[in-house]
Amino acid sequence: MAVILFFTEVFIAVFVRDTFLRPYGGDFLVVFFLYCLLKSFFRIPVKKALFGVLLFAFFIEGLQYLELAKIMGLEGNSIAVTVLGNHFEWLDMLLYSLGALSVFLLEKVRVSFPRNSAIRE
Repeated sequence: MAVILFFTEVFIAVFVRDTFLRPYGGDFLVVFFLYCLLKSFFRIPVKKALFGVLLFAFFIEGLQYLELAKIMGLEGNSIAVTVLGNHFEWLDMLLYSLGALSVFLLEKVRVSFPRNSAIRE
């Protein structure tokens, strides 16, 4: 799932030039991507994983507030600007939070349905 989400994020960053999906959808989905990536390597509880992902997303957004890409002279580097971003927005913080809430709710639903329950019946 992390690989699919990664390529989705890359597709959005490189090819989508709209006023909704690129600025908002990517921020929402990045939490899903980071969560899946983290969970694919480590066995940690959902809440701890989401908390860590959310802190990381907030940290990166904080670096945008500090204009780290500009300070480091990377504002002309499209990869650095894609990863670090180029401007701070409070709305991004909300989208990260909504992404984390969505992952949490999806995990609650996933856990409530036992795997292969249809096969056992």
